Order: sequence, then C-alpha cells, then structure tokens
Amino acid sequence: MSQTISMIYDGESLRPSGPLNLERNRPYLVTIEDAPQAPGVGDAWSELDTLVGTVDAPPDWAKEHDYYLYGSAKRRQEGRK
Repeated sequence: MSQTISMIYDGESLRPSGPLNLERNRPYLVTIEDAPQAPGVGDAWSELDTLVGTVDAPPDWAKEHDYYLYGSAKRRQEGRK
C-alpha cells in the first residue's frame, strides 16, 4: 500500500493535514520531500505579477476607478473644458 499525505512540521513533530488510513502499532517507511507551495503562498508582489494581463478592463480603468467602482461621474479629460 502507498499513500501520499501532506504533513506540517511544527519544530518538534510531523502533523498530518488530514486523517490517516494506517494500522496502529505497525512500522511504516516514510520518505520526506518538499511539497510544492500552495497557490497564494509567497510574497504579495510575486502573486500580483502572476495576475498582470489577466483582467479585461477599459484602458482608462486606473484613472477612472471611481467611475467603474462606484458609478461616480468621469473626470474631465485633459484638453477638454
């Protein structure tokens, strides 16, 4: 039988992230590998960088964010009175 189980090391012991389907008092051979980081783990700038270009938005979205978020009037465009 072979299982893959996620565990967390708290500095003293390994804790499984869920229930284990193992017999009590039976020896097991454990191999430890680094788990890939879950999405959302890491620094904020790296996470934001992965989202660049994934949102369809109007070209003036940043400048007119109040208009798009709250429905307020658009700002005057440069060169117009």
